Amino acid sequence: MSRLLGLGALFPNFSLHACVSAEPGSEFRTVDSRDLDGTWSVVFFWPRDFTFVCPTELMEFNRALREFRALSAKVFGASADSHHSHLAWRKENPDLRNLEFPMLADDRKQLAEELGILDPVEEVPFRATYLIDQERKIRWLCVNDLSVGRNTGEVLRVLAALQCGQLCPANWRPGQATLARPKHEEKGVPWETKEHPIYR
Repeated sequence: MSRLLGLGALFPNFSLHACVSAEPGSEFRTVDSRDLDGTWSVVFFWPRDFTFVCPTELMEFNRALREFRALSAKVFGASADSHHSHLAWRKENPDLRNLEFPMLADDRKQLAEELGILDPVEEVPFRATYLIDQERKIRWLCVNDLSVGRNTGEVLRVLAALQCGQLCPANWRPGQATLARPKHEEKGVPWETKEHPIYR
């Protein structure tokens, strides 16, 4: 497994087939890294189609789409399966039929390899989630083991925190007070004293 690509790094360039619908004639399109430019993006990976934990995650991201869109963020899901596998899975599982985000097909595992998220034994992606800003920089990432589903509420919370441009304490939630910045540089570290713009 290659080294995990971390915070501040540019999300890699890619161009992948994607399943975007289960409707005949509208099933597929190509998604590339330019689709991430100029907007906040959520990219999440699941290990494999036709499994048990994975559909619960896809359903939860789909349920949360309105909230992600309210934060001006696009959502993209990905696995190392083909776009044809994605379509077959959507047709087989009624809970996935009406997903509204693209299912990227990283079937050559090139993107997962560049990100450093391939399980070295199973050779499938870990449950990795990325928050990517308008300049395509990775601002937050979380990687779960294969057996543990993620919390979409936490992804939304961190996205809102990153966008607000303020100092957010532990367990902060949108609408709660943020921390006051130190007024003198000698009393705080640069990332706490520097004013940050609101990113939305």
